[in-house]
Amino acid sequence: MFSRSKIKTGLISVFLVTMLALTGCGNGDQGKEQQPDGQGEQTGALSGSLQLAGSTSVQPLAEELAAAFMEKNPDVKIDVQGGGSSAGVKAAADGVADLGMASRELKDEEKTSVQATVIAKDGIAVVVNTGNAVSDLTMDQVKGIFSGEISNWDQVGGASAPIVVINREEGSGTRGAFEELVLGEEVKFIESAAIQNSTGAVRTAVSSDANAIGYISMGSLDDSVKALKVDGVDATEDNVIAGTYKISRPFNFLSKGEPTELAKTFIDWILSAEGQEVVAEEFIPVK
Repeated sequence: MFSRSKIKTGLISVFLVTMLALTGCGNGDQGKEQQPDGQGEQTGALSGSLQLAGSTSVQPLAEELAAAFMEKNPDVKIDVQGGGSSAGVKAAADGVADLGMASRELKDEEKTSVQATVIAKDGIAVVVNTGNAVSDLTMDQVKGIFSGEISNWDQVGGASAPIVVINREEGSGTRGAFEELVLGEEVKFIESAAIQNSTGAVRTAVSSDANAIGYISMGSLDDSVKALKVDGVDATEDNVIAGTYKISRPFNFLSKGEPTELAKTFIDWILSAEGQEVVAEEFIPVK
C-alpha cells in the first residue's frame, strides 16, 4: 500500500510535469504566430504560394525580392513570370496571378480593374553602341529619332551613317512609358524599327550594332552599351530622384482589389527598410 504522503507527492509531480508541458506548447505556438516586423525576423509562420506575372523590367527585381523573402520564410513559394506590363494587368484583373507587375503608369481604364502599389522607381536610359561618338541628345532629338524624323547620325553630331532604331514589343511597360514620356500622344514610333521582346535583347542588339539606338531600364545598364545624356542630364538615380532626368517611371505590383494576406505581407516587407535595401541595389527606393 502507498502512504498518503507518497500519493500526494506523486500527484504534485504529475501536476508540475503537466504544467511544464503546457507551458512549453504555449511558447512554441506563440513563436509560430509572430508576424514579420519588417526588419527580417524569421517567424516560420508564413506558408503558401504566390504567382507573379507581368513586366520583364520589373521581373529581375521581383525575383531578387522573392528570393530574399523566401529565404526568410522557407514555407513560402513565389513564382515570377514575365509577359509584359499589359499582360500583368490582365493577369491580376483576371485573378490568374496573385500579383501582376507593370513598369508604367496605369491607364485610366486599367485603374478600375486593379489596385497598384509602387514598390520602386526606375529611369529609362537611351542607349547606343559604345563606339558611337554621340553622347548627348535633346528630348526633341530623341523623339525625332524614334519617330523616324531623324534618320542619320550626322543630323545629331555623329558620323554619316543610318540610324538603326531598336524598339520593344507592343504591351511592353518600358515601351509604353517611353512612348508616353518621349513621343507623346500625337507621334508614333517609326514602323521600320527592329522589335525586341525583352530588356536584355535590346541591350544585346545595341551592343552588336555600331549604328543602333534603343532604350532600356536604367537598372539594367552595364558596360556593353552607352547611356546618353538627355538635355544635358545623365541617366542616374540621383537625377531621377531630383526630377532633372525626365524619362522615368514607377514599378508597380498589381492586385484585384485588396491583395491576399500572403501577398500583402510580401508587399509590406518590400516597402520595409529591409525590402527597400534590396530595391536600392539596382533601382530607386520609394521609401
